[in-house]
Amino acid sequence: MRLNGFRGLLALMLTATLALALFWPGAARAQQGVFIQIESHASLTEAESRARAYAQLVPNVNAFRAQTGLYAVSLGPYAPADAQTLLSQLLAQGLVPRDSFVVTGTPYVAQVYPIGANALAAPAQPVTGGAEAPVIEQTALPDASAQPGTAPVLTAPEATIVLAPEEPEETLQQARNSEAQLDRAGRDALQIALQWFGFYNSAIDGAFGPGTRNAMSAWQQDRGLDPTGVLTTRQREQLLGEYQGELASLGMQTIRDERAGIQIDLPLAMVRQGDYNFPFAQFDQINDSAVQILLISQPGDRNTLFGLYEIMQTLEIVPLEGARERQGDRFVLTGQSDTLRSHTEARLVGGAVKGFTLVWPPERDDQIARVLPMMQQSFTALDGALDPGAIPAGLEENIDMVSGLEVRQPDLVRSGFYIDAQGSVLTTTEAVAGQCAQVLIDNAYEAEVSYRDDALGLAVLRPRQRLAPMAFAEMASSPGRLRSDVGVAGFPFDGALSSASMAFGTLADLRGMNGEETIQRLALDTADSEAGGPVFDLTGTVVGMVLPGATEARALPADVTLALRADQLGAALAAAGLTPTISTRTTTMSRERLARLGADMTVTVTCWN
Repeated sequence: MRLNGFRGLLALMLTATLALALFWPGAARAQQGVFIQIESHASLTEAESRARAYAQLVPNVNAFRAQTGLYAVSLGPYAPADAQTLLSQLLAQGLVPRDSFVVTGTPYVAQVYPIGANALAAPAQPVTGGAEAPVIEQTALPDASAQPGTAPVLTAPEATIVLAPEEPEETLQQARNSEAQLDRAGRDALQIALQWFGFYNSAIDGAFGPGTRNAMSAWQQDRGLDPTGVLTTRQREQLLGEYQGELASLGMQTIRDERAGIQIDLPLAMVRQGDYNFPFAQFDQINDSAVQILLISQPGDRNTLFGLYEIMQTLEIVPLEGARERQGDRFVLTGQSDTLRSHTEARLVGGAVKGFTLVWPPERDDQIARVLPMMQQSFTALDGALDPGAIPAGLEENIDMVSGLEVRQPDLVRSGFYIDAQGSVLTTTEAVAGQCAQVLIDNAYEAEVSYRDDALGLAVLRPRQRLAPMAFAEMASSPGRLRSDVGVAGFPFDGALSSASMAFGTLADLRGMNGEETIQRLALDTADSEAGGPVFDLTGTVVGMVLPGATEARALPADVTLALRADQLGAALAAAGLTPTISTRTTTMSRERLARLGADMTVTVTCWN
C-alpha cells in the first residue's frame, strides 16, 4: 500500500482504526487455530517488509516459511469458523487481497516474523460477532498551508465495527447443484488446482470421478473443512484463489524468444533474462531464488544432439547422480546432490536442437515440482535457432568454461592403462583412495574398483560397460635390463591434454629405495597425475606401473620415479581374476611408434564427488 500526502495518511489512520476494531480480546481457547493467508513471496526480505506494513493495519500479523519454499504473510491463529467470518469481513472492507484464504498451520515450517514469536503453537485468538453495520466518523483534514513548515497534527476518531453474521455455507446438496453448473473449463481448473497442491495425480479431463472426489476430500481435510468430497462455491473460490496466489508468486509467464526460436512458460518471479551465450539463452536468478534456466537452441543434427548430451554432463550445474536417458532424437539429463538439482531435456526439431535446462537448490523442490511440468507442457519450438556468434561482448575464453558455464572438475586425476581386451584398467590405489562418488575412465566411462592391493599400491578397475580398447598391455615376465632406456606414458598437468604423452629415461635400479623386490627405480621426472601409467621398454613391453611420487611421507627427487615391476604382479593380477598377456616382443620400436602405443593404451582415472 502506497499513500501520498496528508489525505493518504488520514486514510491510512482511518483504515487502521477500522481494522483494529475487528478484533478484541476475550477468553482464550485452548485449541490450535487456523490462519488467513493474505500474501506469498519468494523473497524473505519482501515477506518481512509486507508483514510490517500489514502490522500497521491489522493485529496478529505473521510471516512464515512454507513447505513450498515461499514465505507466507498470514493473520492468526483463529478458530476455523471465526477465521472464515473474519476473512469475509476483511474482504468486504478491502483490507486484504481478494485471493486471501483460510489455511491450517500445516503448510508452514517456521515463523520468520515477528522475530521470536511462535504463532504455530499459540491458541486460537478469540473474536466476536454481531448484527450491526460499521459506523465510521472522520473530521475534516486540517489546512496544510495554515502554518508553513509545521506538519499538521491529524486526529482520527475511533471507529466502531462489529462483525456481521457469517453467510451460511452451502449444504451438500446445494454444493452439488452449484457444481453441476460448472462448464468444462471450470471443472478442469479445479482439477488443475488440486493437482498443483499435490492432492490429484490423474488426467485433467473435467470428469469428477473417485480420484477427483478423493482429492477434494483430502484438500478439505487439509484445510480444516468437512471432508465431503464436494466443494461448495466458497471452497471452490478458496481453492482457485490459493492456486492463483501460488501461480502469481512464481510469476509464471509465457516467453516467446524469436532469437532462440522457443516459446515457453517461465517463473519470472525467480529468474530474469540474461545474456545469450551460444547455444544458450540464459535466465539468471532474482529474489535470492538460486534458480537458473537455460534455453537450448542451436542448428544441428543427431550428432549435435548427442554431442550436447556429453558436454552437459561435464558442467557443474549437472551433478553426477541422476537419471540419464538418450534415445532417438531426444535426451533427458538429470542431476542431484546435497546442494543442487538439475533437469535438462532437448530434442531434434527441424534441423535444430531445442530444449531447456532448469537448475535449482533442494529447498525449492516443492516449487519446481510444479514449475517443471508447466515448462514441459508449454515448450514450443519455433522457426530459427540461435546464431553461433551469439556471445556476450567482452567474454574471456577459459578452458574451464563452456558457454560461460563452469566445467565440473574431478577431485583427483591419475593415469592408468588397459590390461585386457575387455577394458579392465590397472592403476594406483591413490586414484581411488578417497571417497569417490564416481570413478571415470577417460572422463567418460563409469568404473568400479574390482580389486585393490594396498601393500603393492595397485587397483584394478572394471568399466560398467564393455569397452574395446585400441591396445592393451603385454606384460614382461622377467626383470628389465639395468640402465636400459624406458618410456612412461601418462597424463601430466592433471589431465589437461587430450591424450597421454611419453617421457623417456633409464632403468636406474631393479629394487626400491629400501631394497623392495617388487619396485624398480627410474631415472626420469614424472608428475603426480602420471602415477598409475605404464612403463615401457623400447620393444613396447610393459615392464612396470608408475607409483606416486612420495613414499613414507618423503618426496622423491625430481629425477627419480618409482614403479612396480611387471614381472612381480602375476599373483596380484591372478587374485583380481585377470590373466595378463605375456609379451613376446623382441623388436625395438621408434620413439614415435612407442608414443602412439602408449597413447592408445593409457587412460585418465578420475575421482568425482
